[in-house]
Amino acid sequence: MSTYCSVAPGHEFHGPYHDTEYGFHSADERVLFERLALEIMQAGLSWLIVLKKRQGMNAAFDGFEVDKVARYGERQIGRLLKDENIIRNRLKIDSIIDNARRVQALRASHGGFASWLDAHHPLPKEQWVKLFKKTFRFTGGEVTGEFLMSLGYLPGAHHDACPVHRRIIRQKPPWARAK
Repeated sequence: MSTYCSVAPGHEFHGPYHDTEYGFHSADERVLFERLALEIMQAGLSWLIVLKKRQGMNAAFDGFEVDKVARYGERQIGRLLKDENIIRNRLKIDSIIDNARRVQALRASHGGFASWLDAHHPLPKEQWVKLFKKTFRFTGGEVTGEFLMSLGYLPGAHHDACPVHRRIIRQKPPWARAK
């Protein structure tokens, strides 16, 4: 059985993501918001499609700067729906914009997105999914699980023999600190 760790290294799109981002912890709001948006965009599609469109999505969504995206209205939504460089799905686009507003609200309630995550960590995946569904839009089990795994809140991004896994362990991601 092939794993992401066996097929991603050396791949034009998967390789850099696997080697430098997947499973690595970040508290940067823009990184967190972008990763959530990318996971939402991936729903029902392959991760390769998302990675190929990532640069276009970053440009279209103003670098995933929360405050800019939170101000989007119908004009920006219309622009996004015409942009061939992104995944053009109205429900996903609306969810990303609404989630930017929800991230803004987390600043007031918890000091920010990263602080909100840390305040609830550790939780089992099932409880994370319930919390994400209550807090954000378009965040079912797969979106939530992959988001949390990709940022080091849940284990499993890499198999134990993967060299990247060893680098991640040395950085003590949240899932490893919770043991």
